[in-house]
Amino acid sequence: SGLDYAILSGGDIAPLQGGAVTQLHETFDWAEKSRKGLLLFIDEADAFLGRRSGNMSEGLRGALNAMLFRTGDQSKDFCVVLATNRPSDLDPAVIDRMDEALEFGLPSEEERKKIIDIYFEKYIRGAPSSVPSTTTEKVKNYLLGRKSQADEIRVNGITDDLIWKAAKKMEGFSGRELAKFMASVQAAVYGSHEAELTPAIFENVLKLKLAEHRQRVVFAAGPTD
Repeated sequence: SGLDYAILSGGDIAPLQGGAVTQLHETFDWAEKSRKGLLLFIDEADAFLGRRSGNMSEGLRGALNAMLFRTGDQSKDFCVVLATNRPSDLDPAVIDRMDEALEFGLPSEEERKKIIDIYFEKYIRGAPSSVPSTTTEKVKNYLLGRKSQADEIRVNGITDDLIWKAAKKMEGFSGRELAKFMASVQAAVYGSHEAELTPAIFENVLKLKLAEHRQRVVFAAGPTD
């Protein structure tokens, strides 16, 4: 877009309580000074832009009103982008101010395969690159008896077909869950006798993560009769 940008989290705003109003006004005053225009990205927007209710604190109510005031008219100085996993929790006045609404759904089978490939490179083939970047980190690792560099992981029998099968089974997984899956594969390899990834290790971790995912779905559904 060519715009400057800034990122903040709704989780950073909510704890400010009464000070949130001042901080938000200062943020928008600063945004309006950008020569290029500013894209302000607010993650976890529902943390302070939720529906007004009798249980809402005065601090959150003030933050919500400040946000509504600063976004009441079109602006050439800034663009606000909100992100949330719970859009239904947003106050109707906030939703009304948004010009466009986009949904990023869960990854498809092909997308899951690509995501697994990305984290395979990071956590498996790229494992030896996790070297401490500062002298302080190296000294800390030495004092704690930790290795200064991860062992190189040998890959044995992990085919593209095996990864495709995993991607197919992991329907409903989020990108974060897929990343955690490959991080768990790495941990399982380092927990074995040899730093070697085999189909057995890969499939055992996959089986575990599939069971965890099913349990997460139960948790998300909430209590039942």
